[in-house]
Amino acid sequence: MTITLMPLITAHHDPHLSLAVSMLLIFGSAKVLAEVFERLRQPGIVGEILAGVLIGPSVLGWIAPNENLTFLAELGVMFLLFRVGLEIKPADLVAVGRTATAVGVLGVAIPLVMGWATLRLWGASQIESLFVGAALTATSVGISAQLLASKGLLNRTVGRIILAAAVIDDILALLVLGVISSVASGSLNLLELALTTLFALSFVFLVIRWGGDTAGKVLPKLHQRMRIGEGQFVVAMILLFALAALSERAGVAPIIGAFLAGLAMGRALPHRVHDLTQGVTELLVPFFLAGIGLRFEWHAFARRSTLVLAVLVLAVAIIAKFVGCGLGALKCGTPVAIRVGLGMIPRGEFCMVVAQIGLGLKAISAETYDVVVFMAVAATLLTAPLVNLAFRGVRSAQTQDAMTIG
Repeated sequence: MTITLMPLITAHHDPHLSLAVSMLLIFGSAKVLAEVFERLRQPGIVGEILAGVLIGPSVLGWIAPNENLTFLAELGVMFLLFRVGLEIKPADLVAVGRTATAVGVLGVAIPLVMGWATLRLWGASQIESLFVGAALTATSVGISAQLLASKGLLNRTVGRIILAAAVIDDILALLVLGVISSVASGSLNLLELALTTLFALSFVFLVIRWGGDTAGKVLPKLHQRMRIGEGQFVVAMILLFALAALSERAGVAPIIGAFLAGLAMGRALPHRVHDLTQGVTELLVPFFLAGIGLRFEWHAFARRSTLVLAVLVLAVAIIAKFVGCGLGALKCGTPVAIRVGLGMIPRGEFCMVVAQIGLGLKAISAETYDVVVFMAVAATLLTAPLVNLAFRGVRSAQTQDAMTIG
């Protein structure tokens, strides 16, 4: 069971726009609106997503999603997670392991049940309700990581909990999607699902446990033998794509492999490589963020019933994730639980995958597909200012880093 997280939409090429013009429109508008929102003391990520809504089919219609932009978005989120991994020590994630596991498990179980129950009460079929529940399960690791990185919170205790929990719930959500997709297609194979889960968890554990030590021994020796320019950066890129590919083969999203690659190599790479990675990330991430906005289409909500269902699913998505993840972190104190709950709300690429698979299997309607897309975009847009408010003052709260969490 291998599920790729970014083949989100059918390719739609605009014959009048070259790649250069497309990149100019997306990158330029994303950064301009990010600057505007930063000046308004709001997260720049909101501006970058809204840039996609503004120039996309919903408003100005200047550009539509296409294969090139999807490729850049995939690359952007991989580099984002790789850069985040570079800033985190494996031991820091292990230290919050129990709390992160509780957050991840409850953050999948409660949204799944609440999403399923909401659609059943609405009158949807059993399988359609399950697909919507599955769409609510996984936090967008990329969005959460970007929010934390923009506020300098990656190495705070609450940031480490969110990142570790997001990786865990990504694995669990993929398992849930695998089961539901198999049921919908009539080919459920419990042994295959169990082996995939075991393989995925083993892969993550091995990289976290021994990846850093291995990279620390191998990379310096390899660099001494290399003659090409920026040799360490080249090796880092090869390992990044190798672990992303292995991650995909293990049944985990490639972005998790990218994160694990950064996690393994962070201590072994010089600041030069960190700086180069930061530059590439700044170039590519706007395509990921604006790409979320590009998929949003207003005309899908011309019917009042669709709009009501979309708002209802959005409310359930926010409440379920906040409650589930907050409960998982409650033993760390109410302030931490609130911040973790809010930090885990963003949805993104996984929701689109669930909706796309459900539509392909004829398990969900086109109306439900539009509802899920709306939820993914709106949840992130609403969460960003809430996270901004909840984390206000955390920079000076040194006691947060001193907490020991088992």
